[in-house]
Amino acid sequence: RLEGVFPADMLQVQDGVKTLTYGEPVMYPSPAVRTTSPRVVIPVFPGTNCEYDTAKAFRDAGAEPRIMVINNKTPEGILRSAADIAEAIRKSEMVFLPGGFSGGDEPDGSGKFITAFFRGAELKDAVTDLLDRRGGLMAGICNGFQALIKLGLVPFGKIIDTDETCPTLTYNTIGRHQSMLVRTRVSSVKSPWLARAELGGIYTVPISHGEGRFYASPEVVASLAKNGQIATQYVDDGGKATADIRFNPNNSAMANEGITSPDGRVFGKMGHSERTGSGLYRNVPGNFDIGMFASAVAYFKS
Repeated sequence: RLEGVFPADMLQVQDGVKTLTYGEPVMYPSPAVRTTSPRVVIPVFPGTNCEYDTAKAFRDAGAEPRIMVINNKTPEGILRSAADIAEAIRKSEMVFLPGGFSGGDEPDGSGKFITAFFRGAELKDAVTDLLDRRGGLMAGICNGFQALIKLGLVPFGKIIDTDETCPTLTYNTIGRHQSMLVRTRVSSVKSPWLARAELGGIYTVPISHGEGRFYASPEVVASLAKNGQIATQYVDDGGKATADIRFNPNNSAMANEGITSPDGRVFGKMGHSERTGSGLYRNVPGNFDIGMFASAVAYFKS
């Protein structure tokens, strides 16, 4: 009855959407130090709301999560928080940026505060050391994915000054927030975060975002697909990648739900894969556990 006011059945252009499978042999990088209980830093920004789900997912997988709340009440508080988190990262094996609505999902650029925070020299150096010297892992979901892509950590694997040629996440085509369960297909297991996922496997995942539309030039999308950096795609009931809004809630290019850095150690995705557990979604068929947290812990044991 409200279709004329709040349209949901929108015609989406299907041109160029392909179901991808990266079939090249996978050689995972190795961490500098192995451990049975890797430590993970989970920074909490104003508006973050998925830190406890994320910490539980890591704890259940065998990691030692540490939630660290950013003090943004004063400039001095921000500086202290930056120094504390940089020190924690240097003593940890992983960094995870959880979902939420940082800064109230400030207009035209969710995750701007997270991005500005991690561009500070101290934190940038700590992340670079983690990834380049110690072989650590980093990931982000939803709001965290928005920050990772705007920092350049995906798809480039390092913090850079992004420009108009870089991929981004922007407003859903429908022009409003989307909250639902979607189906995603693993198109590449190049990332250590997906070592236990099934290539071509279908996983159901909850989404909740207003700016989740992955956008990049056709040339960049083709390059990411060729490199195996498009990790997961939105798919229909038949397992085919699609732009149909019933299955691809934001109209992401190439139905992309998650991408990785070139070596796979940084992983960003929109769907809330941390929202799994016994007793959830009992009336919804499907596999909800993509295994990313267990995969990350196993990476440091191998």
